[in-house]
Formats: sequence, structure tokens, C-alpha cells
Amino acid sequence: MRNFFLFILAIATFNIQAQQKHLTIDDSVLGYYKGLYPESLQMLQWIEGTDQYIYMENNVFHINSADGKVSKELKLSDINKTYSNLKRLPSFEKINANHMVFQNESEYTIYDYNNKNEVIAVKMEDGADHFDFNYENYMLAYTLDNNLYVGDARNSKIAVTNNSDANIVSGQSIHRNEFGITKGTFWSPKGSYLAFYQKNETQVTNYPLVDETTYPATLKSIKYPMAGQGSELAKVGIYNVKTQSLVYLDIDTSDEHYLTNLGWSPDEKYLTLAEVNRAQNHYSFNVYDVATGKKVRTVFEESNDSWVEPEFPALFFPNSNTTFLWMSEKDGFMNVYQYDLLSNANKQITKFKFVVTQILGFDPKCEHIFVEATGTDPKGLQIFKVNLLKDKVTALTPEAGTHQGQLSQSTQYILDVFSNLKTPGKTFLLDTKTLKSTTLLESPNPLKDYQLGTTEFVKLKAVDGQDLEAVITKPAQFDPNKKYPVLIYVYGGPHAQLVTDNWMGGTGLWMQYLAAEEDYIVFTLDNRGSSNRGFEFESVIHRNQGVAAMSDQMIGVAYLKSLPYVDSERLSVYGWSYGGFMTISLLLNYPDVFKAGVAGGPVTDWKYYEVMYGERYMDTPQENPNGYESTRLHNKIKNLKSKLLIIHGSNDDTVVPQHSMTLLKEAVEKNIPIDFFTYPMHAHNVRGRDRIHLNTKILDYILKNNLK
Repeated sequence: MRNFFLFILAIATFNIQAQQKHLTIDDSVLGYYKGLYPESLQMLQWIEGTDQYIYMENNVFHINSADGKVSKELKLSDINKTYSNLKRLPSFEKINANHMVFQNESEYTIYDYNNKNEVIAVKMEDGADHFDFNYENYMLAYTLDNNLYVGDARNSKIAVTNNSDANIVSGQSIHRNEFGITKGTFWSPKGSYLAFYQKNETQVTNYPLVDETTYPATLKSIKYPMAGQGSELAKVGIYNVKTQSLVYLDIDTSDEHYLTNLGWSPDEKYLTLAEVNRAQNHYSFNVYDVATGKKVRTVFEESNDSWVEPEFPALFFPNSNTTFLWMSEKDGFMNVYQYDLLSNANKQITKFKFVVTQILGFDPKCEHIFVEATGTDPKGLQIFKVNLLKDKVTALTPEAGTHQGQLSQSTQYILDVFSNLKTPGKTFLLDTKTLKSTTLLESPNPLKDYQLGTTEFVKLKAVDGQDLEAVITKPAQFDPNKKYPVLIYVYGGPHAQLVTDNWMGGTGLWMQYLAAEEDYIVFTLDNRGSSNRGFEFESVIHRNQGVAAMSDQMIGVAYLKSLPYVDSERLSVYGWSYGGFMTISLLLNYPDVFKAGVAGGPVTDWKYYEVMYGERYMDTPQENPNGYESTRLHNKIKNLKSKLLIIHGSNDDTVVPQHSMTLLKEAVEKNIPIDFFTYPMHAHNVRGRDRIHLNTKILDYILKNNLK
């Protein structure tokens, strides 16, 4: 009888396994289109000025009110009564109680979705870029080549700038998108003015890239400011829409200092800037008069021996033209402070020993603000209500994991998109007064029918006692009595966090493929220097990139070696960009530990990296020659014992190909074998369907070179 039951059990187990689906490498790239990521409410957001929210489902816009009294639909067929050419619902850039703004072929359109008709359309110029539509005056700012223009519904075209010198660039992002900069134009709150960044790149080196698609190949030159060399000179212009006049802020940037965090006062009288010196150890928050461009005053200053890095513009109180909130990590963690443009009044609002990631907004009486912050578990995100008058903080999201919130106009409601390690996703409507939540969507597990590995979090200790967060994924058919090879996936640099308490712990589908289909353990650790842990944790890298990071990664290696089911002779490592730098650094500094490594787009010598990022963390090569020399990978290439594959996009304008080329040259001269592959015409990452080729190459290389 016992044998009979064992036979039945075996048959049942076989049937369960036979029914399970298997991930492929293609799935790791195309998983979103195959439905392998958790379902979400597309385009979910509040409708401005209301407590109504909108989302798209099955090609239909659904509009609901938080109190449940409003519920209506907007279909593609409704919109196509006005625009017959639309094949799908448009991705709107702005929506209020009456209108939505979206691009329709060559026009920016304001559409009245209640009465289902077009209000106005502004035509886009052929070849134009960097569009910035202003709803208040129905004007569109855009660039043609390196100049800035504005247009309106009459299809008039006004040149804001008219520079024939190709080195003068207006209306585009500056400082290589550092300091939180993402664009180059800034409409004033009422649409009366257009502020814009301008950069003079005359003294920035021309860097040669090659366009291999032409016959013959042609030069594709870019401006690339390398550490210690000439940088751009920044200006801020203000265009008056009514008078069509232009003034520039009276700022001397001949010292190459940075103009960042541009913002408007609500009454449009003042423009605010955080001005960072090139050494990036000091900044001043300055106020300028819009009418004259003259400096009014410096509100405050901050300095730090390592670096300063303002990333968020001033957020003004809704009932004031001068009082504002500012985010700073001057006390060791990113916290919220209150200042006034025209007086010395100031105070610290939050005093967290964890990181505030953003301010969601104010309540109507300006008695509270709502913030998103990591909370006591740095892997997650929580939402807090902070009393501005009293030292009182209310946690609104007690469930552990990652909460990303949008605050309604009245601030009584928050749209909370949530997930954690075991939860694919939930979308809640949260009442901030009663803390009652209503579930709008509970995402089913899209991988429930697939064979998967098991993922769990690990906490280790750095040499200085700080916690190191890690995540490990074990094979699907894990047997603790077997020995498994390990792939360590690494990044390790600033502004990145890989270990997060969201669905599958931040691991990607390619990691699940490796664990479930190739019997690998995949391990990731966020070393010191990575983000959302506070200034002490992050600034340890200053002047010595990778040193503390390698120490922490080797603590992770020691942990792996302590596990009885890890094959210590079959460890490999893979990373991209800063992770590529870390991969090669680990192979060269610990040559007897790893069998193989893959480094994508790696920094190999920090003097070849850009001014803004590179000098913040390393100072200049002239100021820190020892730091640059000790982290230069070329100097240790003779230590290489592992199999190493370097991958680089031929048109990488972030980590330029010179990084890999010079390291390869050094390897040739030292007779050190290295494998190399380039992706023609790809930039810093490989995108599109070519990524299937990339993932296949990476995983094949690891599998072939990490054998017993």
C-alpha cells in the first residue's frame, strides 16, 4: 500500500512539473509584452483641481471620483469623432476637469473630453525637439537645432534665441542631466514668461563617435567634458511673452559653476537657483529679479568636505509667494526644511534618520505635508503625513514594502501603488483622514504557472558596522545537499539601489531564468556608495571609487562561501556601467575568487568620465592623482586570471568607448587575453530586440566559462 501511495505521489508531482511553464531568455527582454509583469492601472493619475482620477483599461479611459459619486468612460470612438486618425487612446501630458493635452501627429492638441471637441491645436515644426507646452497661454516652446522658439495656435513662430555659433545651445538640458536636471525650459506659473537654460560649450572637447551606417562611415562628433578639462558655461534666460523681450540673469559663470534646481515664485516676480561651485563642495541658494535679471539675495548656503548635490527645486506653499520647502541631506539624511525668499526665517521640518525621496504635497490649510520616504527599512518606501506646526508624524502606509503615492487636490485621498517581495501589486485608494483603504486593483501573479526560483532578503554587516542589504535567488528545484554555481549581479555606484522590497525583490526575469532553468544561485548586494541609505553610507566612496564597494562585495562573497550548497569554485560576476567598473575591479583585485565576469559599458579610468559626475566623487585628476591612479583598471590588468568579456556600445556617449579601447590596448601589450564584443550604433545600453542578443551573449558566456 505504501508503494502505491508513493507511486501516486510521484505521478502527481510529475503532472504538476509537466504543467509548469519555463522562462526563456526572450522572456527576459519581452516579458512586458508577454504579460509576465504584474498588471497595473495604466496612466493612473488625479485629474487636476479635482478629487477624480483617471486610468486606462482595455483601451478605455475610466474617470471616477474618490467618493464614488462620479463614474464615466471615454472611449477611442468618442475621441475619434474629432480625430479620425487615432489608432489607440492618446498618452495625455496634462488633464484637468475639462481638458486633456496630448500630441496628435504634428500638433499639440487641447481636447474638451466632456463636450468631445477640440479647443485648440498648436502645430509642431518639422525637425523640432524638446517640446514644452504651456496650458495657461496655449504656447509651445521647442528647439530647432541649438536655438529656442515659441509657437502658438496661429502657427506663429517666434525665435527666442538666434545664435549661429553651434557651441551655444539654448532650451536644452545642461550639466549632462546631473543635479536633478531633466529639461531646459521652464514656463512661469501663469505662462507670462519662459525661463531657459543656455550653455556655451566652446571650451568643451569634441569627442569622436562613428556612424557605421553610412557609406563610407562618417564622423559623429559630440561634446564631452572629461574630468579635469574644460566644462560648459551656463546661463539662464527669461523670455517675456507679452513684450517678446529677453533678459539674462546677471551671473558670471566664467568659473564654470553650475546653475541648478531652477524654480519660479508663484507670483512670477522671482527666479530661484541653487548655484554649485565646480568643486561641488559648496552651493548658494539665490533669488533673482525676473524683470531685471539682477540678484536679490542669497537665502542660504551649504558646504561639505565631500560633496553637495541639490536635486529638487524649491516647492512653494500654496498660500505664499515667498515661503518654500527645500530638501537637503545636510544633517546626514535627505530631510525637508522651510525657508523664506525675502527673510531669514527657516526651520527643519522633518528630522528622520532615513531618506525622504519626495514631497507629495500640502493640505489645503498648509498645516501638513505628505512625503514619500524609505522609513526604517531602506529597501521600501512609505508615505507619511507631517504636521508643519507640531513635531508630529503619521505613518499612512503600515504595510511593509514599496508604496508610491499620488496626492489628490483636497489631499484627503492618495492613490497608493504597492508591492513587496511576495505581492505582485496592489493599487489602493487611501483616505488620509480615516486611513481606510479601498482596493482598486489586486494584480494577479503573472508567473504563477512558471517554474521559478525562490527569492529572499539577506542582511550583512560592513566593516564599519553598517547594514548591507542583499537578495539571493535559489534554483527552482533547490536541494541543500547539492553544490550550485553563483552569479553575483553588481552595480554599486551612486544613485542606484538594486535590493528593494518590491515584487521579486527587485530581481529581473533574466535572474529568474538563470535560477529556474540553469540551476544557478543569483546574488545581489547594495554596497556602501549606493543610494537611499544616508550621506555617511553613500559618501565613503569620495576620492576612492570602488574601494569600500569591493570590501562590501567581498563580505557578500564570504557569506556565499559559508553556505554549504554554494560551489565556491564556480563564482562569476556581471555588471553594467558602474557595475562594469565593479566587475573588472573585483576580478583584478581578487583574481583567485571568480571564474568569469562580464562587464558592460565599464568605466575603466575615471579621468575619461564626465566632469559633473566624475569630479563630484573623485575631485579632479589634478587634485586627486593618487585616487585616479589607484582606481585605474589598466594598472592591474596583469592580475587577470578569470575569463572576462567586455561589452560596449560603439556610440556610447555616457561611458565613451575609449574606456574599453584603452584597457584592451593595455591587455594586448601585457599579453592578457580578454574577450570583447561591441554593439554597433548602440549608446550606453542595448535596447530593443537587440537586447535578446545581449542577454543571450551574457548568459552563454557565464554558463560556458563557469563550468566545473
